[in-house]
Amino acid sequence: MKWLSAGVTFVNFSTACGLILGMVGGGLTFSIAAISVIFGAAIAAYLIASDSLKSDVLESSKAEANIFPDTRWQQPGGADVVSQHSSFVKYRDAWKWILAAFFAIFAFRAFCWLIYIDSEELKIQSPNNLGDLALHITYIRNFANGVSLWPDNPIYVFSKLRYPAGIDLFNALLCCLHVDLTRGLVWTGLLGSLATFYAFYRWGGSFAVAGFLFNGGIAGFQILRSSTFFKFLDYQGDKAIAWKSIPLAMFVTQRGLLYAIPAGLLLLWHWRDKFYGAENRKDRHHPPLPFWVELSIYASMPLFHVHTFLALSAVLVCLFLGGDPPMRRHIAILIAGAFVPATFFVWLISDNFHAASMLDWNPGWVMHDPELGRPTIFQFWFTNFGIFIPLALCLLASCCWRLWKFGINRNEKLPEKIAFLLPAAAIFISGLLFKFAPWEWDNLKLMIWAYFLVLPFLWTDLIARWPLEARVAVCIGLFASGFVSLFGGLASGRTGFGFANRAELDEVGAAIQNVPVEARFAAYPLYNHPLLLQGRKVVMGYPGHLWTQGFDYAGTENQLRQLMEGAGNWRETARDLHARYLFWGREEQSNYPTSKRPWEKTAWLVASGDWGAIYDLEQPPRPSAAR
Repeated sequence: MKWLSAGVTFVNFSTACGLILGMVGGGLTFSIAAISVIFGAAIAAYLIASDSLKSDVLESSKAEANIFPDTRWQQPGGADVVSQHSSFVKYRDAWKWILAAFFAIFAFRAFCWLIYIDSEELKIQSPNNLGDLALHITYIRNFANGVSLWPDNPIYVFSKLRYPAGIDLFNALLCCLHVDLTRGLVWTGLLGSLATFYAFYRWGGSFAVAGFLFNGGIAGFQILRSSTFFKFLDYQGDKAIAWKSIPLAMFVTQRGLLYAIPAGLLLLWHWRDKFYGAENRKDRHHPPLPFWVELSIYASMPLFHVHTFLALSAVLVCLFLGGDPPMRRHIAILIAGAFVPATFFVWLISDNFHAASMLDWNPGWVMHDPELGRPTIFQFWFTNFGIFIPLALCLLASCCWRLWKFGINRNEKLPEKIAFLLPAAAIFISGLLFKFAPWEWDNLKLMIWAYFLVLPFLWTDLIARWPLEARVAVCIGLFASGFVSLFGGLASGRTGFGFANRAELDEVGAAIQNVPVEARFAAYPLYNHPLLLQGRKVVMGYPGHLWTQGFDYAGTENQLRQLMEGAGNWRETARDLHARYLFWGREEQSNYPTSKRPWEKTAWLVASGDWGAIYDLEQPPRPSAAR
């Protein structure tokens, strides 16, 4: 885990250093980016060279080979179970490399064609990523333009940036170092995929890797129907399916997970090994991770992914409640040390705590949604999750029964399995009862961690005890649907999806070079507007993005329309919206066809071309333009 720890630490310290120096210096520059990346690289190099990370003596196959770490929990006939399992152990390296090949196919297809040039167009591989990638490019370019940190929201006029944009800030550092944006996105995706594969393998072996790649219920079994026989499609991408492919619908689109998943799994592995792996470290004098690394990753997680921070906090609370005195002391120190920096990062990404609370009572999750719901509860759960929920309940019941049967002493910590299954249950139930984002489906950002927590124990403490035939059948039931959907989704983007016109984007970029980076534009709210793709601030971005961030934008939208229609008080409206500049292009002409366009005669024409025109609403027209 040394290299994974170093990679996570490099991103973490580079980003945090860039943020702090950018706040002091008024924005990112080449010098600030260089200092930040060098600082992060130096910390990572020290970590690699340090003797405090000699944890690689722990076998990476522990999650698969060590079936019975606690002899009190062995069932009758345990030796026979181990004998039956030996056939799998013999071939576990083969499974590892097969899954590594599948992961590589996914990563190369999803990220090498994340965004690419096709003649005069920029295209992307995944239709799920049209809006999400546009938003991330907006944030990256906005940071890289040198705006003051923490910045105003580029997609909404009356707010600071409300988004855990840590990974976008990291990519902005690369842009400031003259790394091409597309190459930076591709390499971040590929290295994040490599880190994720390795983190899953160390957390739960090949079974956990398969669980990430091929999650799904029964939607993918539509491939067996006569009408779709052997047609590989993303069946889980259907609007009526809630439990979509995690790699396609979340990992590729929500860039914060490129950091949050490997970093979160690293912390889970560390806590499991620190609190329950002492017997495997008899010749070591150091914990798996130095405390300062553990603290820095946990405390900075809100900057990268808030829901992962909530999940990790839930795990820590459960470990504290079920731990022995040394565990509780360590966890208390960790939480106390993380309180101030974590609060600071939450303060930043929540518009200085002005953002509305994302927690709301919402029992039923998406089951009441007319698109995602089903006639009966059984149909909903079986369609979305297949046999996973019954297996997880069986695992939890089995572990709880063994705990009740054998018991524990008052000052003894809970067994490893219970200690991690309890927070998994708490996270999943919380997602069913509360809404952690304006859109109920976004609860999956939190609920996936319940799934990740269960995976290693589902194999070692349940499925691995069964005969070979049963194990094969269960794995097919768990992963076949997700396998079909994953590779069907990757194949569906063969021709790509139009994202932006290259010439228009470059021309708009050249036209706004002399416009201050803090200036805000009035323009039609569109996710891939050329102004946004250049990292410039607009009065309103795409309404779908605003809604998912909790904005009540109806009034602002009406004001923007009045301005763009050229109503009598358009100048006052522009001042109210802090819009000094107005962009009039193809989308504006199409969506405001009855506009009087009074600025054409009364405002300074900054630039124009085939792409449209930009006006400075606070300057009178040039004499030549007035004639």
